[in-house]
Amino acid sequence: MNPRESITRQIHGRLEREPRINLHRHPIAISNADGVAILEGEVGDIAAKKLALELAASVANVRGIVDRLRVAPGERRGDGAIRDSLARMLLEQPEWRNCTIRSQVQEMRNSRTMVLRQGNHDSVGDMEIAVTDGVITLEGHVISLPHRLYAGVLAWWTPGRRDVVNALELRPRYEERDDEVTEALGLVLEADPAIDASQIRPSCAKWVVTLEGSVPSEEQKRRAELDAWYLSGVERVINKLRIAA
Repeated sequence: MNPRESITRQIHGRLEREPRINLHRHPIAISNADGVAILEGEVGDIAAKKLALELAASVANVRGIVDRLRVAPGERRGDGAIRDSLARMLLEQPEWRNCTIRSQVQEMRNSRTMVLRQGNHDSVGDMEIAVTDGVITLEGHVISLPHRLYAGVLAWWTPGRRDVVNALELRPRYEERDDEVTEALGLVLEADPAIDASQIRPSCAKWVVTLEGSVPSEEQKRRAELDAWYLSGVERVINKLRIAA
């Protein structure tokens, strides 16, 4: 067996053994060249996507990963509808009340940028939304890590999205802290209408999130875990939530 085939088989074997990844329902095409593995396909949720990339990167002699994985949306929608839904969410959230928000609109073969809200001199950031083939891209800058992470989660919550590229920068730049990740996740859980977050205790250590406490149902336990995975940069989620009797 040549080295390229060996790498591909090892990646496939690790994906098959991960219970959060269903290769029968959501096949993943795996290829590699010069130690760079390419994963392509549509997976069931954000956890499957992140775990697939992590497992592929853990194989010996893999030097890089090309991520072409998309997450199956709950409903199929056009790019314009996805963009407008996210814009409405951002405009309604108090955290973005003083943020410049722009939207990239595709018209025929050209695109133009619309200013949806103009922040003032104390603005929390300047953000531009673009959507291509169901992939949301966030560009610009914000003042804090919680703002950056929360914007990314709102993008993941948008109906019809297939992936999110959170390219927002922190300005001014500073060292990111675990407590800010915990703060962002607390905001997300409180804002999620599908979750009773009153008994959830999130924490973070080096981008590994732990969820402790209790929720009323198995579905809420799963939803809380997905919300944690939606945070850009989170490498692992340890779900210790109990189902309240």
